[in-house]
Amino acid sequence: MRGSGGNASEAVEDAQLEEIIRSIEEKSLFCHVERHKSLRARYVYGVVFLVVNLCAWFVRDYAQTSLALIPYVKACGPEGRHCFHTLGVLRVSLGCFFFFLVMFLSTWDTSKLQEARNSWHSDYWILKCFLLLVSMVSPFFIPPLYIQIYGEIARVGAGIFLALQLVSVIEFITWWNQYWMPDERSKQSCSLGLFMSTVFYVGSVFGIGLMYYLYAASATCILNIFFISWTVVLLIVMMALSLHSKVNRGLLSSGIMALYVVFLCWSAIRSEPPDVKCNAHTQNGHTDWTTVLSFLIAIGTIVYATFSTGIDSESFQFQFRKDEAKEEDDIPYNYGFFHLVFSLGAMYFAMLFVSWNLEHSARKWSLDVGWTSTWVKIVNEWFASAIYIWKLIAPIVRQPKVHEQPLQHHHHQTDELNLP
Repeated sequence: MRGSGGNASEAVEDAQLEEIIRSIEEKSLFCHVERHKSLRARYVYGVVFLVVNLCAWFVRDYAQTSLALIPYVKACGPEGRHCFHTLGVLRVSLGCFFFFLVMFLSTWDTSKLQEARNSWHSDYWILKCFLLLVSMVSPFFIPPLYIQIYGEIARVGAGIFLALQLVSVIEFITWWNQYWMPDERSKQSCSLGLFMSTVFYVGSVFGIGLMYYLYAASATCILNIFFISWTVVLLIVMMALSLHSKVNRGLLSSGIMALYVVFLCWSAIRSEPPDVKCNAHTQNGHTDWTTVLSFLIAIGTIVYATFSTGIDSESFQFQFRKDEAKEEDDIPYNYGFFHLVFSLGAMYFAMLFVSWNLEHSARKWSLDVGWTSTWVKIVNEWFASAIYIWKLIAPIVRQPKVHEQPLQHHHHQTDELNLP
């Protein structure tokens, strides 16, 4: 009797164990499938964002001759002029902003793959296509005054997007430096890191020399000379701080940052108006294959910058959140932050298409050209340098405060021991 009872008990335990193993395998398979859907969905959103950018370009440059029905929409005004050019771009931007804002509000604080909000982010594409269509069409029925108000708000949103992008880039540079330049206790070779540092600095020096040659050849080009010379000063400061004994960050991170800052300076000078004599390569009035190619590359850059910033939510979390171990059913990236960045990116591409100027329409096949665009990029360069310099000196600035607290605590304990 005992033997048969023991066998029955073992059979029950085996069945329970198999059931547990089966449930674990099913959960693991479910998480794998849902994670794959989520990772695939972000590329779909990137394609949607690219298509919207192309729509904004079409509405700005060609819709006036192609869309015959728009003049009959009351909000578009006489001959539909309130739905083309600058206002047309803002209307497309508003529709894109509204779509990703809805996605942000409906997916914010999602943390597990089992949640319904995860399915909403990764599935239901027919419903989301309908939402996108409604979002894109509705702004064309909004009066121009409200579109102008949105344009002013979009300037602020585009500035916030630039700040987020800078933080993401600098965090990536920091990670790259830690990956290629191991600490002194590690036995890994850092020769590749040193080689890459040399490449980046040589590229930066070459870029500086090329900008002086192309954009500051005459003494009358005072503004360009100032832009380039101040960039040189920033590079020297970043390199000196990186090599300082108290900072000791090495040359790789400052080399990458130097090349990035030189690129921002070059991009700012390239955005100067075509009538500036000091700019040897401003866009002329003719549309050739180089103009078209540079325009398409610029659009691709906008989409990539938005996409890469959107999936980099960890750069904007507190340190203790970064150190938390991820579980199997955790979402692979922050959905709310992803859609928030894309909604701000909608404001950003609008400012690039109108060159940050809400009063005058940009020329065909041009993107981010004008004095406003130039100064936005220059300020962006200075702001990026300031953030990087602060990251270098922040540990030194905070260091005395860290040492004072244990010392005060020690004195407090000593006073307590000396009490009668």
